[in-house]
Amino acid sequence: QRELKIASAVMAARCRLAARFHHVHGTNVRLDASRTLATRVESFANGLCFSQEPLAPGQIFLVEIEEKELGWCGHLRVGLTAHDPQSLEVVPEYSLPDLVNMGDTWVFAITRSHNRVVVDGEEVQARGPPWEPFLLIERVRIPRDTLVGRSRPGRYSHILDDLYKMNVLPATARRSRIGVLYVPQPDGTADMHIVINGEDMGPSARGLPTARPLYAVVDVFASTKSVRVIPVDYGFPSLQTLCRLVIQKHIVHRLAIEGLDLPPLLKNFCQHE
Repeated sequence: QRELKIASAVMAARCRLAARFHHVHGTNVRLDASRTLATRVESFANGLCFSQEPLAPGQIFLVEIEEKELGWCGHLRVGLTAHDPQSLEVVPEYSLPDLVNMGDTWVFAITRSHNRVVVDGEEVQARGPPWEPFLLIERVRIPRDTLVGRSRPGRYSHILDDLYKMNVLPATARRSRIGVLYVPQPDGTADMHIVINGEDMGPSARGLPTARPLYAVVDVFASTKSVRVIPVDYGFPSLQTLCRLVIQKHIVHRLAIEGLDLPPLLKNFCQHE
């Protein structure tokens, strides 16, 4: 158990350091001072971004869709690449097909509907209850609460409550959270997994080389205008988080939280996170 705690602490520290974008990016991308917010300022392309550091095995690079732009077809694209962004003479215009055609790159286009990968001969694993505190992907355990995108309560937000209770927002909606990670396999390669709002989409790509550093790829493409990196703390959920999960499990919809006899800070945390 002590080794597990140490490993969790090391992963948490690494994730906090890596939870920002690389200074090398597409020509239409503008990063904020913290390099955690990437915004495409022109056109619909040249929005390619990378993680600041290569990912560790099982480490998820998670982003939240901050802003959308009407009038374009297509959505966010995410994946992994073995190319060090610093080594690129020119950042490609598109992740698909330009960066992928350079080889050693695996990118997955996020669609409005279903993104799950079904492999022949394998059964689709049923998603666990949304109040389970961890998402399990083979031997990787990730705190589920951080992975889930949530709409903000408003006049009509109760309409989304059935989705909210199942920890689901439409994959391309504002505040949807999308992450990418790789999981080592016994043969020395790795599988790439995409996680959307706390649900594992399955192995999007197989046979990735674990001997080379793998960077996250985030293509702020078309109708996706802006994304923010969300740090993931690998550890045990806080008491505040556990309280929120229990409260959300038992209420009719989020607007009912306002009438509960709760401390204001906890009430706000349940409503707006």
